Amino acid sequence: MITDIEKKVIALLQTDIPLVQRPFREMAQKIGITEEKFLEILTDLNQRGIIRRFGATLKHQKSGFKANAMVAWKIDESRVEAVGTTMAGFDEITHCYRRDPAPGWEYNLYTMVHAADEAQCRALVERIANTVKEDDYTLLFSKKELKKTSMKYFED
Repeated sequence: MITDIEKKVIALLQTDIPLVQRPFREMAQKIGITEEKFLEILTDLNQRGIIRRFGATLKHQKSGFKANAMVAWKIDESRVEAVGTTMAGFDEITHCYRRDPAPGWEYNLYTMVHAADEAQCRALVERIANTVKEDDYTLLFSKKELKKTSMKYFED
C-alpha cells in the first residue's frame, strides 16, 4: 500500500528536478516535509521495489543525435536472454525489450539505437548483429516524434 505522502513524493519525481544544489530539499519543501524525510521515503520506496530506478531523460535531437531506429530482431528463444544482455551492454542502445511475436511479425527482441544519422545507425546495427551473430532484423527509423512523455502515476 502506498501512503498519501508517498504518492506526493512519487508525483514530484515525475516532474522536472530543480537544477539547484539540493533538489530533494526543494522538492521536500513543496510537500511540507524535510529533505531527510523525503530521502527516507525514497529509500523505502526503492527497498520495497515500488521505485526500481531513477534516471534522466535526454532529448537526443538536441544533443547531436539526429537519427534513431527501433530495431526488431528475430532471435531464437533459447538465446534471447543472452543476446538481449549483450545488446543492452552497448552504450548506443537505450531500450532493449523482449516481446511476444505476432502472426506475420516474427520479431521478439527490440532495441532502440541512436546516432548522428541513418548511415551511422545502420553501421551500429551491423556491428551489434556481428557481435551477437544474428542477422535477422529490420530497422524502423523514426520519421516524426508525435508524443514523448513519461508515465504519470500520481498527480500533485
